[in-house]
Order: sequence, then C-alpha cells, then structure tokens
Amino acid sequence: MSANTHHNLTLEPDDGERLANLAGPFDQHLRQVEMRVGVEIANRGNVFRISGEAAKVKLAERVLRDLYDATASEALDGAQVSLRLSESGLESDDKGFEAQEVTIKVKRGTVRGRGANQQKYLHAIARHDINFGIGPAGTGKTWLAVAMAVDALNDSRVQRLVLVRPAVEAGEKLGFLPGDLTQKVDPYLRPLYDALYEMLGVDRVSKLIERNVIEIAPLAYMRGRTLNDSFVILDEAQNTTVEQMKMFLTRIGFGSVAVVTGDLTQIDLPKQVKSGLRDAVEVLAKIEGVSMTFFEAKDVVRHPLVQRIVRAYEAREADTERKGEATKK
Repeated sequence: MSANTHHNLTLEPDDGERLANLAGPFDQHLRQVEMRVGVEIANRGNVFRISGEAAKVKLAERVLRDLYDATASEALDGAQVSLRLSESGLESDDKGFEAQEVTIKVKRGTVRGRGANQQKYLHAIARHDINFGIGPAGTGKTWLAVAMAVDALNDSRVQRLVLVRPAVEAGEKLGFLPGDLTQKVDPYLRPLYDALYEMLGVDRVSKLIERNVIEIAPLAYMRGRTLNDSFVILDEAQNTTVEQMKMFLTRIGFGSVAVVTGDLTQIDLPKQVKSGLRDAVEVLAKIEGVSMTFFEAKDVVRHPLVQRIVRAYEAREADTERKGEATKK
C-alpha cells in the first residue's frame, strides 16, 4: 500500500463567494470529493490541504481545480459535483482503492456498514454509477441501498428516487389479485416502502411520493424512459429476464446512480428462463465503472438463526451440484 502524502493546493483567485460555492452547504461538496476519491480535505480560505495516497491526492487536486473553474459561471449542486467526478477518470484509477467508512444520517440516527462487505458495498455505491449487491436475504443489500438513495436526495446529488421491482414472482399473476393496478403491485413493493418509512418517516415519504420525487414502480414501467439525476434501485433482480435487465440498465441517464440487488438462490422464474441478474454478472463483471459486491451467509445481520438457515441451504445446493457433476462423468 502506498504511503500517505500531504499537499497544499492554492486556488486563485481568492474569491469568498466562489469558494463557498465549491465547498457547498456545510462542506457537502468537499465531503463528496473525499468519499469518491478516497482522500481527506481541509481548507482555510483558498488553501486546501489534501491528504492520502499520492495518486489519489493528484486526482483530488485535478477535481478541485475543475470544480473551482466551474464556479466562475455556475452554482454547483451535489448532482453536478457527482457528474464531474464521474467525468474525471475516477473509475480508471479505481484499482487498489481501499474502502473508507461511509456514514449516512437518517431520521432514526446514523447508518454504518456492519462488517467489511457492507462497508465495501456502501463505498462502491458512493463511487460508481452502476452497482450490484448480490447475496442471501438479511445481508442489508436493499436497506443500505435505500439509505444511500435517501442520503443522495437529502444532499441534492440527485433530484428523485426511483425504486423498482419485478411485479410478478413465485408463479403468481397480477390478474388474480383484487383491486386496481396500484393495489395489485403494492404488495410486491412493500419492502421498499418499509425501508423508506424507517429512513424518512411516513409523512415525508407520502409527500415526496405525491410530488413524484419518490417513484415506486414495477419494472415494466421503465421501458422507453431515460432517468437523469436520479437514484434508481432495482430490487429482487434475480427475477428479471435477460431482456428486462438490459432494458433497465440502459435507462440510466446523466447524473444518475443505479443499484441492482438480488439473491441468485431465490430465482422464481420458469426453469427454462435465464435470470437477468445471473446473466449481468457474467456479462458485466469486467466492465469499468460497474461495481459488484457479493454477500455471504456471514454477512446476514438478522436473527443468528437466519445465518444457519442460509448456510444449510448453501451446503445442500453445493452437495446437489457435486452429485450432478459426478453423474455426468
């Protein structure tokens, strides 16, 4: 691992209004650069002290200069800072970066990753435009993604949240359910509502949904759209088809972040239909700018018995695979 270095960057001209624009409310823009690049930034006036590994310090200096140049003609917000970070070549410098602890303030307090995998997941979402969280139930994939989405909305890095799920699963058909379309799909989207209520409170969630700042929709509603300045979460992605997954991923526009979550051991599609999540893992594993975090039974943060249940099913599936391979031979 490279040794840490310190560098002082002086931004000219020394303009208080532009410097405040660069830093953002309560230094939010500087914290955003810190988290995405992996450095620490302190400033006094127009002198910025950047600490971290040499390559990261150099990248942070380039980003700050670029952002300061932009303040001459525009008022920065969180979404613009995120977009400029994405354009800075950040992903090409991604290898070897160590995850920093990400803390998220929500209605009930502060959210932090439990264990190395959750911390890695949160850091990956902070630094990448497309993210996959894959693993068993209870590992916090969806809950942490919603927390990051709420944080991005509160900091004005995005203008809206779009939370998406495949609406038909476990062989059920929407036509068999009573009520109008909203009433039909609501049961499938309930876990997303629950996470939002915990993060923001019921009243605020209801108001944001009324204003269309938060949209909760079945996957079929995504076709033909382009989502700019949005934080988009696709939950239960193991139940998408290959075509649906491709459709979803190509909806992502400028200034947007997408998180795809799913459990490849709980696919409810017909046996002859390949899971879009499984296919995406194979196709996109080496694509620059796409992060993939794989959770295991040890990452389960529910009742301890859930960990043992997950491990028992994993052992049974591994044994079945071994027997199948032995039969082929």
